[in-house]
Amino acid sequence: MDNQTQNPDLHPPAAEGPSVGRPVRRLEDERLLRGGSRYVSDLIATSDALRLKILRSPHAHARILAVSATAARAMPGVVAVLTADDLAGVGDLPCDWQAPGMIAIPLHPVLARDRARYVGEPIAAVAAESAHAAEDALAAIAVSYEVLLAVADQEAAIEPGAALLHDALPNNIGYQYRREGGDVERAFAEAEVVVRRRLTNNRVAPAPIEGRVVLSEFDPASGRLVHHTASQLPHIHARSLGACLGLPLHMLRLIVPDIGGGFGAKLCFYAEDVICAFLSMRTGRPCAWSEERGETFLATTHGRDQIQYAEIAARRDGRITGFRSRLLADIGAYAIGMGPGVPAINTGFGVSGPYNIPNVATEVVGIFTNRTPTGPYRGAGHPEATFLLERMVDELARELAMDPAEVRRVNFVSPSAMPHRMPTGWTLDSGDYAANLDAALKLAGYRELRERQATLRAEGRFLGIGLATFTESSGVGPSIGMESVGFRRAGHESARVVVHADGRATVFSGAMSTGQGHATSLAQVAADVLGLAPDEVEVVEGDTEAVPFGTGTFNSRSMAIGGTAVYEAARKLLDKARKIAAHKLQRRPEDLTFEDGVFRPSDGLGIIAAAAHAGKKVEDKVVHAVFRRRMGMDLPPSDREAGTVTFADVAREAHLGHGLPRGMAPGLDETHFFDPVDMPFAYGTHVAVVEVDPETGQVALLRHVVVDDCGRIINPLLVEGQVHGGAAQGVGQALMEAMVHGVGGEPMVDDFGEYAMPRAADLPAFETGHTEVPTKLNPLGAKGVGEGATIGATPAVVNSVLDALAPLGVSEVSMPMTPMRVWQAIERAREGRGTKGENNA
Repeated sequence: MDNQTQNPDLHPPAAEGPSVGRPVRRLEDERLLRGGSRYVSDLIATSDALRLKILRSPHAHARILAVSATAARAMPGVVAVLTADDLAGVGDLPCDWQAPGMIAIPLHPVLARDRARYVGEPIAAVAAESAHAAEDALAAIAVSYEVLLAVADQEAAIEPGAALLHDALPNNIGYQYRREGGDVERAFAEAEVVVRRRLTNNRVAPAPIEGRVVLSEFDPASGRLVHHTASQLPHIHARSLGACLGLPLHMLRLIVPDIGGGFGAKLCFYAEDVICAFLSMRTGRPCAWSEERGETFLATTHGRDQIQYAEIAARRDGRITGFRSRLLADIGAYAIGMGPGVPAINTGFGVSGPYNIPNVATEVVGIFTNRTPTGPYRGAGHPEATFLLERMVDELARELAMDPAEVRRVNFVSPSAMPHRMPTGWTLDSGDYAANLDAALKLAGYRELRERQATLRAEGRFLGIGLATFTESSGVGPSIGMESVGFRRAGHESARVVVHADGRATVFSGAMSTGQGHATSLAQVAADVLGLAPDEVEVVEGDTEAVPFGTGTFNSRSMAIGGTAVYEAARKLLDKARKIAAHKLQRRPEDLTFEDGVFRPSDGLGIIAAAAHAGKKVEDKVVHAVFRRRMGMDLPPSDREAGTVTFADVAREAHLGHGLPRGMAPGLDETHFFDPVDMPFAYGTHVAVVEVDPETGQVALLRHVVVDDCGRIINPLLVEGQVHGGAAQGVGQALMEAMVHGVGGEPMVDDFGEYAMPRAADLPAFETGHTEVPTKLNPLGAKGVGEGATIGATPAVVNSVLDALAPLGVSEVSMPMTPMRVWQAIERAREGRGTKGENNA
């Protein structure tokens, strides 16, 4: 992940095909819309599985004195009750992304042993014949607690005398990770302008439509476990499950059917997976668990949650000369999944964004608190870095009385400077940020918006225009650099492409779709290489027995890494098919072209015509007799006449084994593992337009413009869907969403009645555009797109609200910018200026 030597010509560009780059409709939609989907819950509904319920801690911090399950075990329908004492030998949940230099790594136990460290932590589990019986048994479990002092936020956790979560962490600090480049001290000493701010990036819940769900089935006769779960990382989670239970991987099959959204929440490996599998192995019966919505907010990883201190140094002309930040990241109660690494690396490395800032220093402090563990949420560290930077750029523009668009423009890394090494160590591979900004400003009608804003302000109305530009490292890798940043997973992705005897193909991908449309986009990639239509290609994911080892879906990597693996595997397969065709046509493989599913000589001459062209009078029967002798078979009539071979013909012959080149094995089946040399950086610009009612604090989002650049676009329709969904989630964090906790660490949210998310009525029709600067780091030229819109939307909306409130003297409103918070900020500003009751600046 750190800077790697790059060869711009390492990967030749993929040829434009008949479907790549075109808005092919999602091939999976008809099945989904007609009710043909198969979620884990559907499998549970038709099984006789035991139903699992979890007893969770009601306290943020408490010593567990005793757990008595005697009464629960005796209740009707109860098959098993588990406490920590029953799980001797079962391993703790893994932490796959450990921030560099972690002082200690407090892992999450499957069931709490001595202390409960957050509300919602699993204490005991019941498996019963029905969910109702399991619920009744939970109420019969008696737990004695000694309630302890809790720490509910980062700053409180590191105060002297604060309650300690883990003995190995004497001040609740898990790590302090620093990245620095240039001469930061000198930049600030010589700066003409310095702006300082304290910002908060609120804790939010990913909350996908489908919660977490598990069905585990152990076969005592064979000793094999089949585990169905909603996971973004099938192979990784199979490995985690095997390690926790001591089960060899060849005896474990993990299957992920359809998933109803993930957004990072399903990247983590959770206790319920282990408990279900353990109980199935103990009882010899299937065991199932479905997350209730309240558990989504208590026990599924949260996202974001940073307190950010930042300083920006600049010249009077707007040129940024230095940036310095200290970020307090809330890891929650335990190090789990990717939690510690997300802020340390993705936020810490990304703080300079698309700007050429020569001097940068950032320190990320990972702090443990008595709250639900945090993990990746759409964007995973990049939204936090972008929010920090874009807020500071806007504050600098306000200090200098410059247009915020111009401040951005003068600081962009230029296309001629690419690849550009950032002071923190990452490398921006390609891009034209100014062109992207200009496209967004044009689409928004920026000049006209500013004119309208002035007119409305004169009328006492408060229109705000907010900008944000962003970059995102997509396609994390290479594998060789992962360990240096604490990442204990691979950076490569797998693909296996099989062509059947009828010429159709199946792609087995190590990626895992959670709604992105892989069944369409990956099919397009393979189809274009093999001369097929996308609907002639089936895509299979989420089965560790069928799919080669794969890393999974996160970090906007599915197309840049997974798609490239498909492309390369298909190319290998096509090379073999070309050799078979060349053997049939008595040509060299390099002399054949392949177009529209047909191999033909590049000189345009058929076999017979080629012989005649050489001045040889050869009768048809002589030519064909030669081929019969040399190839052991005759050519189809069309081939005899035209000197061409179709891909379908080659597929048939490859499986029959007739007439193959000497020594070639039958079949068309190729696998490829693509490991990137570095990460391609996607980027984009957001323009948000709001109007604020100063009497109620209500924010109306009038327009939201997004111009993204994800490199070469494989399917514009799918890209649009990702941009719209991502932008909606970014708006949600800015205006509505927050996981609120009391001073004792108790969550104040446990359902959607208290956790507001944007609905269609809360959002405008997103206006989108695209620039397209392909990367040279993979042959598709593709960069990530799944998370970019979330990254840019939040700061754009926040900047637009503060722009609207600037005449009222409001300089900061914490997210989420609810009507109450906005109104309170307005009232405080009015009181400070002695203008309370007035409706103008």
